[in-house]
Amino acid sequence: MRLHIHKRAFRALGVSESFVKGLSDKSILAGVVLRCDGIIDGFTFSRATVGGMDATEKIIGMYKALKRDDINILMLNGCVISWYNVIDLQRVYEETAKPLICVTYEESEGLDKYFLELFPEDSEKRIEIYHKNGPRTTVKLHTGHEVYIRFYGMSLEDAKGILNKFTIHGAVPEPLRIARLLARGIMKTLYVDQPTTLC
Repeated sequence: MRLHIHKRAFRALGVSESFVKGLSDKSILAGVVLRCDGIIDGFTFSRATVGGMDATEKIIGMYKALKRDDINILMLNGCVISWYNVIDLQRVYEETAKPLICVTYEESEGLDKYFLELFPEDSEKRIEIYHKNGPRTTVKLHTGHEVYIRFYGMSLEDAKGILNKFTIHGAVPEPLRIARLLARGIMKTLYVDQPTTLC
């Protein structure tokens, strides 16, 4: 698939989340449609189960709820969210029929031991999906920061170009930065009278 990343109206749907472990069994998922010229062009929301295995369905549902065919690419802030709720990236890519970049920001030795320790009843399923998502590729952005990505439906060159197009400063692309702020703001509002640490 050829991606016309230099078009002003090139749109990314960035999805990020926030949760308060111990205070709610649901996380807030926020999606932001952002054009590469900086114009916000839409929002979508959902809730995923903290420690559950429903993040894949929720993200697919968020995209479908927008009922738009002008979104060019999906961006996800990680593939393990809401306390080890594992996203099946291949399934999201196939069911949305949109190229996808999943971005993380730190090196990792893997999560298998945590799946086995914390979720003995379905650790095999979590590990299966986690490994199916494949290894990450290190990308150095024009800002000088490194990110670790998994990508579908595009070349590595296109993935780098898209990340650079949407990253103004630091390491976090704007669709994901705005989505994360939005998710955290909603979660904070829901628990405004509670002493919380937002994830």
